[in-house]
Amino acid sequence: MNRSALDALMDRAIAAGLLPEDAAPPTAEQRPWPVVLLTALGAWLAALPLLGVIGLLLGDLMRRGSGPYAIGLLSLAAALVVLRSRALPLFIEQLAVPALLVGGGSLAFGLFRDLSVQSAAAVLAAVAIGVAVVVARAWLRVLLGAAASLLIALALTSGHSGPELHTLASRLWLSWHLVLALCGVAIAAQPSVSARAAATLEPLCAGAALAALAALALWSGSTMGIGAATSDIARELSAPLQLSSHGTSMQAVSAALAFAAAAWLARAWPAARQPWCIGVALACVALAAFMPALGAVLLVLAFGASSRRWRMAAAAAVAAAWIVGAFYYQLSWPLATKAIVLAGAGAVLGGMAWMGSRGIGTAAAATAGTGTPRRVGSGITLTAVAVLAVANIGIWQKERLIATGAPVFVELAPADPRSLMQGDYMRLNFRVPSPVQAHLDKRLSPTRPQVVMQRDARGVATVLRLDDGTPLAADQLRIELTPKNGSWVLVSDAWFFKEGEAERWSRARYGEFRVDASGRALLVGLRDKALQAL
Repeated sequence: MNRSALDALMDRAIAAGLLPEDAAPPTAEQRPWPVVLLTALGAWLAALPLLGVIGLLLGDLMRRGSGPYAIGLLSLAAALVVLRSRALPLFIEQLAVPALLVGGGSLAFGLFRDLSVQSAAAVLAAVAIGVAVVVARAWLRVLLGAAASLLIALALTSGHSGPELHTLASRLWLSWHLVLALCGVAIAAQPSVSARAAATLEPLCAGAALAALAALALWSGSTMGIGAATSDIARELSAPLQLSSHGTSMQAVSAALAFAAAAWLARAWPAARQPWCIGVALACVALAAFMPALGAVLLVLAFGASSRRWRMAAAAAVAAAWIVGAFYYQLSWPLATKAIVLAGAGAVLGGMAWMGSRGIGTAAAATAGTGTPRRVGSGITLTAVAVLAVANIGIWQKERLIATGAPVFVELAPADPRSLMQGDYMRLNFRVPSPVQAHLDKRLSPTRPQVVMQRDARGVATVLRLDDGTPLAADQLRIELTPKNGSWVLVSDAWFFKEGEAERWSRARYGEFRVDASGRALLVGLRDKALQAL
């Protein structure tokens, strides 16, 4: 709760006679963040060597019998005693945090050694929640809530059998939705529990919800080039879902949750019941029907905004923007289809924003008695329009590259036979000379390298060398490489196709690219040994 809201609440309590007239809100200790940062750094620098020495002395005990449990419980107990002390100096507080991590890590070592992954993760999640109840630090409770949510997800997703990627993907999706549901139940229970319990639940649920929002965003894949390191895994997980009953069910649930978000806002804010707001809600529901992770995120956004949990609402808004942007990378959808969906949603939202701006006077009157800022509805609409604009700009850039880029064909090299075909996914490996690949493997710079390629009369290009900035010949061009699984590849190392078309694509011998003058390239198709389109 922010300071102004707390002051208003206290004024109403004093007016109602619940508090004395001289009552004042408690003053929180103000610690400048540079002081906190430097103190924490000093504490960690002092604690880590000591922990290393203790680890060397007790290393034998850590590996045998009940040693990990004894060390873990003792470390946790010592850390909690320190953290529960009153008027604790900041340096001592920061010293207790490494001990807390050592205790949790030691317990994790023993539990994962002696139990199944599901059981160990469930026990550790319970330990994290128990520590959060005991420790009296809101920021630690947030971190422990995030850790508990990750462990709950691990307990729910581990141990599945079979090679089907959609099984793991649906379990991940379900686990994060269950985490958010548990957070919702806990927050709903706050009015009926004691003030101490409510104060514990708030940061604990905030941490768990933040972790779930981040996980749903990453589950959706890369967005506009951000998070490329996770895009391979996300695409392998989510692409088959578009072609399965699991994906259809998840999209239906996402749309239902988006509808629930709209209903929640309409109940909390009477101003949101206007026709243009209903149009915005319907556009968001339609988008959620295409994006399985979006509905839950919109529901968190609606709840956070209506309950004035602005940090949670901001995190949900960022996650929603990520998910909408990641929709572009759903390769099982044609670019034209994605462009139509996003452009249509953008047009609808733009029209609704225009309608809302015309009726702003009515909206102001409707919200005057509710205390809801009249700019909230317009802000939500403009944010949604901005998100869709960013996504459509990315699609427009790719479509322009396809239309105007130079056609280039690159020969495929043999790939691992075990990974060549995986359901509706084909592994690609383009020919790169060994000296060039060796230089790439040793490269440490985070900037994307470019290779110089020579193109023959047919348009087939061969990698010559890494680009060093020297002028190119008339038959040469540059192509920018992409990071994939710790190495650099030509644009992509995968090709997705519809179910039942494996035989068609198995005849591929060349990858077809479109390349612009700056070296940006896009894989647009595969060709056979005669360069005929498949």
